[in-house]
Amino acid sequence: MTKNYNKAPLPFQGQKRNWNGEFKTALKKFDNCNVFVDLFGGSGLLSRMVKDERPDAVVFYNDFDGYHKRIANIPRTNALLADLRVIVKECPDMKLIREPQRTAVLERIKADEATGFVDYITLSSSLTFSMDYVTSFADMSKTSLYNTVRKTDYTADGYLDGLEVVKQDYRELFERWKQIPNVCFLVDPPYLSTDSTTYTGYWKLKDYLEVLHMLKDTNYFYFTSEKSSVVELCDWMERNYSISNPFHGAVKKEIRTTSFNINYMDIMLYKRRNDE
Repeated sequence: MTKNYNKAPLPFQGQKRNWNGEFKTALKKFDNCNVFVDLFGGSGLLSRMVKDERPDAVVFYNDFDGYHKRIANIPRTNALLADLRVIVKECPDMKLIREPQRTAVLERIKADEATGFVDYITLSSSLTFSMDYVTSFADMSKTSLYNTVRKTDYTADGYLDGLEVVKQDYRELFERWKQIPNVCFLVDPPYLSTDSTTYTGYWKLKDYLEVLHMLKDTNYFYFTSEKSSVVELCDWMERNYSISNPFHGAVKKEIRTTSFNINYMDIMLYKRRNDE
């Protein structure tokens, strides 16, 4: 039996673990849908939650950021972390890693890079402050390193089971399914006005606005935050210029997200086709 995951098994910026309860409750209203397309799959947590709640449904997880590759390399990552624990065992927890251990840590990471894959995002959670991610050896070698090395191994048993993993431009994936009435789109693009360092590609305002076109006449879940002001922008355009608002008639839920130096309102909107 596949384990039910309430959070992604590996670190990922912007994963939807805080929405576990609200999302699964709202999902019950989409019993008319038997195909779910996760356009911006990210960590795959939304796809996983859908499949757990709706094992009968076909779920497409668009892993454009290569999260499944990180999962496939968990044994390699665990082996690296095991060696790092030995190197920093004399270093105080949560404190700066100083010489000679710092050089030893970097040399061990460089050795893994020379022979294959290194999951720098996962390593960041063990060597830097929370959510201070690096994505390359060059960046890691320039940053301050701290002894926050994880004490236990990572596991992702069954995390991708039952999911249709694809790697495709979200626009192509949408075009494939947009005319099918029993499809629900999961739309979770990188948030506007927030750090998107670990995401593939670079997003501008026009990219966010283009995504909004996809919401018209579809079943959807859409995620954003108060920092983006996308919801307010659409409302203003509707009131002042009579431009169709893709969120008109949608149910809006909010969750306050607070962690370390982060404090903002996370927003989920969902709507069934033709509901007003």
